[in-house]
Amino acid sequence: MITQTEFSRRRKQLMRLMGKDSIAIVPTTPELVRNRDVEFPYRADSDFYYLTGFSEPEAVAVLIPGRSHGEFLLFCRERDPSMETWVGPRAGTEGAVDDYGADDAFPITDIDDILPGLMEDREQVFYTMGARPEFDKSVMEWVRRIREGNRRGARTPDKFIALEHLLHDMRLYKNRAEVRAMRKAAKVACSGHIRAMQACRPGMYEYEIEAELLHEFRRAGMVPAYPSIVGGGENGCILHYTRNSDRLEDGELLLIDAGAEYDCYASDITRTFPVNGSFSAAQKDLYDVVLAAQKAAIRQVRAGNHWNAPHVAAVRTLTRGLLKLGILKGRLADLIRKDAYRRFYMHRTGHWLGMDVHDVGDYKVGGEWRVLEPGMVLTVEPGLYIPAGSRGVAKKWWNIGIRIEDDVLVTRDAPEVLTEAAPKTVAEIEALMAAA
Repeated sequence: MITQTEFSRRRKQLMRLMGKDSIAIVPTTPELVRNRDVEFPYRADSDFYYLTGFSEPEAVAVLIPGRSHGEFLLFCRERDPSMETWVGPRAGTEGAVDDYGADDAFPITDIDDILPGLMEDREQVFYTMGARPEFDKSVMEWVRRIREGNRRGARTPDKFIALEHLLHDMRLYKNRAEVRAMRKAAKVACSGHIRAMQACRPGMYEYEIEAELLHEFRRAGMVPAYPSIVGGGENGCILHYTRNSDRLEDGELLLIDAGAEYDCYASDITRTFPVNGSFSAAQKDLYDVVLAAQKAAIRQVRAGNHWNAPHVAAVRTLTRGLLKLGILKGRLADLIRKDAYRRFYMHRTGHWLGMDVHDVGDYKVGGEWRVLEPGMVLTVEPGLYIPAGSRGVAKKWWNIGIRIEDDVLVTRDAPEVLTEAAPKTVAEIEALMAAA
């Protein structure tokens, strides 16, 4: 688990970057109603949790560098024995100080009375507009009230700066504690994929395989990092398929994109395997192309390379493979230049990974691809998708959807594949399923 010492270090680092005469306002995610009086399972906003470790709704963190009465303030719900009988204990303002390191804490119901006074005479307000429209209205109302007080000497902040410019760059670089958390999430996700391979049989339904994944995640005290994709046959060609309701047929491939979340850190794995445990010749040929592309891309995940290097390597390998199999025709260089591969590979080769499965951080800096540095974590996930009816493509390739995805840590040396425990070669997958 990430410790309070680590949360404190993050706050201090952010306040150093903010500088004097500034204030940061960080609200958490509101509870969302699923239907009528049933809420979705609550998960704190990633930016808020990154700075506080506080997982309750109706809370706002405030950072005020140099404030003599305390730099970290937390607005949260008060203790309420009646409500706690129904939904469990709350930290309350005392717990915010004693357990979460706040220098001071106030009831969330008092924020309209207190926060405008904290903003007065601060030159810069670090707050990201647009993410929480309802909270934006509150911020604007506080500013209006400060302006009204100008006659009595109050000074309205001169600058509003999106907090994400500083905070998201911090989140991009994972330290040892964060990498440990991501390794744990990856380990459990690998176990879930292995369990799914072992359980899979023709005639089962996609949701039954999803249940195997969920079993493995929950028995480890984790939750899915995102809605699992469990797509058999033609559904494997739908990139964000999550209905997971169809029957798995003999001879089909099954594509599973699923990850576990540990202490708000995500893993993200995709594996594709035959429902009956044996790849057909066509499936194997196409699978080996994708696997070769992934290996080529992972080799490019090195400090000093730019963000796009893995994608360039994957595209070249995929296009060469499609050319060799006769699915594409022409010269390799011309096909790459014309993006001919995009008919069968329409997404990029990866994304940042961290507290959000599509994690924060700029991919370009100053108009140029960002250079990879130690501590960054990204996915590497090439794929090929050939739905039925693909014009000019032999029927043996139809309804084959393949993606292979791993989580990769940039180090000072060779990349570390956090999810390597999940089998991905044809021989490894067939051996595992045969032994089940």
